[in-house]
Amino acid sequence: MGLQIIGSGFGRTGTMSTKMALEQLGFGPCHHMVEVMENPEQPAKWAAHARGETPAWSEVFDGYRSQIDFPGASVWPELSTAFPDARVIHTERPEDEWWASYSATIGKFFAHRKNIALPPPIAAVFETMEQLVVKGVFGGLDRENSIAAYRRNNEKVRATIPAERLLIFTPSDGWDPLCRFLGVPVPASEFPRSNARAEFWALFGGEPVTV
Repeated sequence: MGLQIIGSGFGRTGTMSTKMALEQLGFGPCHHMVEVMENPEQPAKWAAHARGETPAWSEVFDGYRSQIDFPGASVWPELSTAFPDARVIHTERPEDEWWASYSATIGKFFAHRKNIALPPPIAAVFETMEQLVVKGVFGGLDRENSIAAYRRNNEKVRATIPAERLLIFTPSDGWDPLCRFLGVPVPASEFPRSNARAEFWALFGGEPVTV
């Protein structure tokens, strides 16, 4: 099948809503972090990548038409080369808003994950993601490094991907720019909205109480 859409935006930039929208438009299945948690074939592929093995990206994304969110967003330059005909959707929001959301969800999860009762297979997934994302992308969990990495990524996407191949997008933009970019009709339904803070923590049995 091969990817038709590559998502280069970091998690907490509206990636779940965008995943839902792409699947509604016929570009599913869409790869997202939840796929790594729920598809039993996925964890081993990303664990191999974390060990330094060079993956065959066509095999990693076999069966998927699109990709949004981590861990795929951590390798979008490689994906843009592996799938040269794929369009790139870059989800983005103001960096202070992004940090407020990221630090209360993904960042907080990794800061406390060893104290969260996760099933062993899921715990192993996030051991891999800590290597690939927290250490590999952000260089830690602190605000300065995280925002610097976020800013770098936004700049690199604009500098690397040709304008005709790229859509800078946030779900609040609604259907029109996304559908124009993809050349598909605008649905009559409202644009999907998902993955608020409570929804994120529901995946892990609730938000940990910290002092």
